[in-house]
Amino acid sequence: MSAKDLWRWHIIPYTPRVVLPLIRHPAQRDIMTKYRPAPLLAACVLFLLPILSPSTVVQAEDLLDIYDLAVNSDPTLREAEQTLYATREVKPQARALLLPDFSLQGDTQYQNVESSGNTVAGSFSRSDNYATGGVAAVVNQSVYNRADWVRLSQADDTIAQAEAQYRDAQIDLMVRTTEAYFNVLEAADLVEVNQSLVAADERQLEQSKQRFEVGLVAITDVNDSQASFDRSRAQLITAENGLDNAWEALRRIIGPVSIPLAKLGERLPLAPPQPEDINVWAETALANNYAIIAAKEAADAARKDIEIARSGYFPTVGAQAGYDVSRSGAEFNTDSDTGFVGLSINVPIYQGGAVASSTRQAGHEFRAAQDRLDQQRRIVINQVKDAYRGIISSISDVRARQAAIVSAQSSLESTQAGLEVGTRTQVDVLNAQRNLAQAIFDYYAARYDYILNGVRLHQATSTLSRDVLAKGNEWLNNAETVPPPAY
Repeated sequence: MSAKDLWRWHIIPYTPRVVLPLIRHPAQRDIMTKYRPAPLLAACVLFLLPILSPSTVVQAEDLLDIYDLAVNSDPTLREAEQTLYATREVKPQARALLLPDFSLQGDTQYQNVESSGNTVAGSFSRSDNYATGGVAAVVNQSVYNRADWVRLSQADDTIAQAEAQYRDAQIDLMVRTTEAYFNVLEAADLVEVNQSLVAADERQLEQSKQRFEVGLVAITDVNDSQASFDRSRAQLITAENGLDNAWEALRRIIGPVSIPLAKLGERLPLAPPQPEDINVWAETALANNYAIIAAKEAADAARKDIEIARSGYFPTVGAQAGYDVSRSGAEFNTDSDTGFVGLSINVPIYQGGAVASSTRQAGHEFRAAQDRLDQQRRIVINQVKDAYRGIISSISDVRARQAAIVSAQSSLESTQAGLEVGTRTQVDVLNAQRNLAQAIFDYYAARYDYILNGVRLHQATSTLSRDVLAKGNEWLNNAETVPPPAY
């Protein structure tokens, strides 16, 4: 539906549905406001339409297709994925310290010996050319190393931390995509409102000029209309630039594609979160939030760093076995085949205080990790409560903005009628016209705030998922789209 019909919208608080009649005013007949709501779960909505030729009818893709595109295109999520894969390698590396270490060593040399000297039997000289070589097979096995066993246990905590961080990155992608998508829609609404306001101000300017030519108004009315028209055009330029910037922010996530985005559907049930208890949501977040889980695993890993450092006080025991073959081509040579097996023990006595210092350092780092965990819990609780209260307040705000549009429209009609009889001025009409346009945009923005608060509540509790996106898919309206920039 075009934004050029202004004074019609549907108010749907719950039931019954009230449809306000079409109202047109001579000075504002090129403006239209309409109600395009969406539900809380539709906050995760992001739509992508295929790139088609100009002769092809463009139809919006659904939410799941867009999410799949973001998953495949977002470099931030790919970075998190590769970080997870890299972190998973700490477990086999820690296990390798406990397994046998087998090595094969060999060497060979060519020697040219020139010797001379004197003995009781007389002088002598000798020349000898020969090669020597040897091969040794050695197996080393750690029998006891306390630090290595602690590192193996610590690897599980490190991997669990990385897994939680990756899950959090997946949810963050949903939120970033949703926010970027609705920022495009909000910017497009602002452009539409400003386009309608420019059209209305232009018509008002034409009427002022006509009245001035027949002597009904002074030149000041024409000047006021011209100033309002110029201001509206400047605001439209700013809004169009903001829309382009919003598109670029979305393209940072889904890639450099030019595709229209579907707008929200016709209904928005303004329902509070279920369960309607902020403490239940807070408890769920404390138990499920992936950022908290990651911080907890980091604290557990830091605790084991203390044990690793303290292991410097403990002895280490290692076993070694091997077989050595040595050959020589010298005239007076000795060939040997040697097998060996041994056990080594290292008992630390004093390392200059390094172990004690490392243990204290690990203790401080552990306490810092605990503080980060506490900080993350407080951040999440704050996010939950802000989002929950934001949903509740947004419900009232959306309804209040609906009423504000009714009031602004009535005020504009009264002001226009007052202008006809001489009780109101042209400036009053222009201000009332601008107030109505602002009320329309504020209403759109309030709906987006309501939706995004729902998304953030799901994010804080780590319940935002592909299934939630699928539920929001049914609230989409593929018939209305926001086209991409021409460039």
